[in-house]
Amino acid sequence: MTPTPPVLRERRLTRAQRVLSRKAKGSANRAKARRRVAVLHRKVREARLDHAHKTALRLVRDNQAVYAEDLAVSSMARTRLAKSVHDAGWSQLLRLVEEKAEQYGRTFHLIGRFVPTSQACSGCGVKDGPKPLSVRTWTCVACGIRHDRDVNAARNILAAGRAERLNACGGGVRPGQAPAAAGETGTRRSAA
Repeated sequence: MTPTPPVLRERRLTRAQRVLSRKAKGSANRAKARRRVAVLHRKVREARLDHAHKTALRLVRDNQAVYAEDLAVSSMARTRLAKSVHDAGWSQLLRLVEEKAEQYGRTFHLIGRFVPTSQACSGCGVKDGPKPLSVRTWTCVACGIRHDRDVNAARNILAAGRAERLNACGGGVRPGQAPAAAGETGTRRSAA
């Protein structure tokens, strides 16, 4: 059995909702139409969940470490791409990747949303400032490297994820800080 394409599924749901809106309230035909809409919504939900599970599993099986950026989905949903953003189910996908990474013994880190991944040069680290989404390629003013916006952001996410992993494994958080003495756990209040 071949899967139904998302566009066709969307059309069927739209048509069923239109049919439901024309039925008289309290009628048996309205109850049937309401059940039909509920079934179509369930099929859409299950198809999205199935796709998210398969994508998360493929990501976790193919990679030892997965790093993702914590995007402001609610802000992206206020643009003209709102429908596509909501259809993607970003938080559900990230939750599944995290669960499957733990299950398969892989590393998963979420990079903070305020890390300037698309503003900083992945070669030299110079922050060039915010750019509109229409700017797809740019040249670093410091080192002269020409960057594709998405590839540069992916490299910065990878670097930030690796740095986070090293910190979680016991690396120093602050540069140039001397390690604590063997018996020292903290300073007593009376000694200060």
